[in-house]
Amino acid sequence: MHRKGAQDAKRAKQFAKVIRELTVAARSGLPDPASNPRLRAAIVAAREVNMPKDNVDRAIKKATGTAGGEDYVEVRYEGYGPAGVAVIVEGLTDNRNRTASDVRAAFSKYGGSMGETNSVSFMFRRLGVITYPAAVASEDDMLEAAIEAGAENVESNGTTHEVTCEVESFFAVRDSLEPKFGEPENAKLDWRPENTVMLDEEKATSVFKLLDVLEDNDDVQNVYANFDLPDELAEKLSS
Repeated sequence: MHRKGAQDAKRAKQFAKVIRELTVAARSGLPDPASNPRLRAAIVAAREVNMPKDNVDRAIKKATGTAGGEDYVEVRYEGYGPAGVAVIVEGLTDNRNRTASDVRAAFSKYGGSMGETNSVSFMFRRLGVITYPAAVASEDDMLEAAIEAGAENVESNGTTHEVTCEVESFFAVRDSLEPKFGEPENAKLDWRPENTVMLDEEKATSVFKLLDVLEDNDDVQNVYANFDLPDELAEKLSS
């Protein structure tokens, strides 16, 4: 019962974050996903967390209706966590002061410090990332189609093909691949670190405490950090 309660709470938080993105995406362009690439990506994200279609439709209608509703703005915070790990926090908020205060308090409480905008983002690269199941195509076919569509690279393994591209090419690459391979499992803009900080168990535990608190904040949509773990430690912590 306790486990189900925790799962329900986690699901509710996921839904709330997706609804914020649907709201901002719907207001940023037409409410038709065929004409609004960001809204299309938000709908894919809703499917990933198994949000019912009725919830999605209701969120879009509310965002574009005369009733209005919450007015969210996009925010980004940057700073350093324990062990000098660089952290980028992306959010959608209806109260900048509250969100900034909460994020700053989390950095401070868990051994980090919040910096100015662009204080750590230079250590990351902004990319479009499009993911397909390995079964939809061979490595060669996916690579050929992705490069033809304008992508930079494809990394394939036994379970997925991960296509990466410049931010400016993201929607064009995604829209070029969809007719050939169907809707992707995931399509989003991502921050990828240029270099990583290797952590031991003690430092990793401290970093995870900070990241967990940040991700648990209702105003926070995404958290990125430039750390890495030895394989055996990653397996131990994930279990």
